[in-house]
Amino acid sequence: MDNSVKEVVMIGAGPSSLAAAIYTTREDIDTTLYEKSAIGGLAAITDIVDNYPGFPEGIEGLTLAGYLEKQAERFGAHIDFGDVTALREEGDVKVVTVDGAEVKAKVVLIATGSDYKKIGVPGEAELYGRGVHYCATCDGAFYREKKLVVIGGGNSGFQEALFLTRYATHIDLLVRSKVSASDILQHDMQKFVDSGKVTIHLNTTTEEILATDGRVTAVNAIKNGEAITFDTDGVFVFVGLLPNTQFLEGSGIELDARGLIKTSERLQTNMKGVFASGDVRSGATMQIASAVGEGASAALAIREYLEDYDRAA
Repeated sequence: MDNSVKEVVMIGAGPSSLAAAIYTTREDIDTTLYEKSAIGGLAAITDIVDNYPGFPEGIEGLTLAGYLEKQAERFGAHIDFGDVTALREEGDVKVVTVDGAEVKAKVVLIATGSDYKKIGVPGEAELYGRGVHYCATCDGAFYREKKLVVIGGGNSGFQEALFLTRYATHIDLLVRSKVSASDILQHDMQKFVDSGKVTIHLNTTTEEILATDGRVTAVNAIKNGEAITFDTDGVFVFVGLLPNTQFLEGSGIELDARGLIKTSERLQTNMKGVFASGDVRSGATMQIASAVGEGASAALAIREYLEDYDRAA
């Protein structure tokens, strides 16, 4: 790897950093992105993105990610595969460890996103996007007049299940032990329980997600110690998000209680010259459209930072 000081290094190549790279490279700011898995992040493995502005019929997540990638590369962004495992300061320069080698940069944008926590049962990974989902606002509309299973008894589980009531004919809400959602959410849910549209199953552990012809058809579970099967057209898992910030351990970058990166209104972290945008940022809305908008905002803040950096040099 080139050990000279790069202008901008972006960690992650999801929608937020790709959008940021479009803005920086259009202004002739040398920009390198490092991605350890799929370019496009969670968007790239989403079957259909139905709520991204400008696509009235929706768009395949992989296609949208490909468009963003091509646009960034058209303006000169360098996208490389590499696993970032550390970040540190060295004077005014940031040092990023990529696949064991050190890369120096004037500015770093962290846009590594978050990953959905998995329940780790057979069928979950294999049926992702074919009946297993982690985003109600993204995929709920595919289940009009269908039966659903929702897994999770916390705030996110109840919030997403409430959203799904506008589509599904019935929802079985599986709660591993007891409900931990807020009183307000439980109150809002009660009217759907009373109407029979939602059935809450306490002390229920999901064991397996079943499919026929590659599509989800049922969930096997253990309820109060006894086996039970729920027939369903889809499964939505809401047991939390896991921010991709493990590589920041010991870096000094300030995180919130959930492990998301704290930033200023200008999207700068507590480390000078290090910015964060998208789903990895504390306060993010976890939507592709807003991640792209934050990427653009971060790019503008980065440009201003570089102007000050170069004047001081």
